[in-house]
Amino acid sequence: MKKHLVTGAAGFVGFNLVKRLLERGETVVGIDNINDYYDVNLKYARLEDCGIDKEAEKWHTKVKSNKFASYTFIRMNLEDREQLNQLFESEKFDTVCNLAAQAGVRYSIKNPHAYIQSNIVGFINILEACRYNKIKHLVYASSSSVYGNNTKMPLSTDDNVDHPISLYAATKKSNELMSHSYSHLFNIPCTGLRFFTVYGPWGRPDMAIIRFTKAILEDKAIEIYNRGEIYRDFTYIDDIVEGVIRVLDRPPCKSDKIESTVSESNTAPYKIYNLGNSTPVNIMDIIDSLEQILGKTAKKEYLPMQAGDVYRTEADVSDLQNDLGYKPNTSVYEGIKRFVEWYKAYIIC
Repeated sequence: MKKHLVTGAAGFVGFNLVKRLLERGETVVGIDNINDYYDVNLKYARLEDCGIDKEAEKWHTKVKSNKFASYTFIRMNLEDREQLNQLFESEKFDTVCNLAAQAGVRYSIKNPHAYIQSNIVGFINILEACRYNKIKHLVYASSSSVYGNNTKMPLSTDDNVDHPISLYAATKKSNELMSHSYSHLFNIPCTGLRFFTVYGPWGRPDMAIIRFTKAILEDKAIEIYNRGEIYRDFTYIDDIVEGVIRVLDRPPCKSDKIESTVSESNTAPYKIYNLGNSTPVNIMDIIDSLEQILGKTAKKEYLPMQAGDVYRTEADVSDLQNDLGYKPNTSVYEGIKRFVEWYKAYIIC
């Protein structure tokens, strides 16, 4: 069995990926810095669900899971190059899934330095560690935000993404460029995944569906930007994790073939995929679904478009289908039902 490093292991996608890997018998080391971008109690609860004792606050040493014998967690910053290098040297990972990042489009306007430290400095430290430790496959989270205000739909990995409209998006585009150079120079198999609006149980509190649910249940107004004329390719968490697993299991290979649709050759073992549901949904339809499921009418406050936001996202996943035979397919209504069931149980606990 392989040994995986998962960064951002207390985060939304990272936590769910760790559980899936453990359930299929893999060995996993998870790291996370437990920053306070959102409520750390949710991060602790995710870790506890994987058998990591919440009282182990001194997590700068390894903590073994009391639920999964093959899981170890360490509290760590990716910016700590020395500690990260020591971890790679001692653990001898087969693969790395880098999901740690400073998230959020709007927060990047308020606190840009956090994005440079985590998403740029932290990422180069990951690349260097992979370079010197013979990692067989690096998979990392990119974002649909790299597409900026592209208007051609669906959004394809062949599209030009040279005009990000937020610093967050710019750091994710930088990750794609950095990993390509390392893949080319050092023959490191690298795959970037452009996630499209991930939602579901254990989700981030700053995301729309969880904010809307909380507001409806508390009889507070939902803030609706651009008067509701916003469309997103909402993708259920289980579909995202299935896509990550399939990609993780299949490192890209070097090829001498030059694709006519792109400007560069794919002579490096490098690939980028979209991970999305390919079915954009109007934000008002999301609110309608929540009202039906919760049995309550939402109070609504209509606001202008926010800086850094885009009007529409829609993933072209044809590469994912052709290469891996996979396409996310959970309907938004079904995904919201599952989320609401979790949310009600979680807030009561």
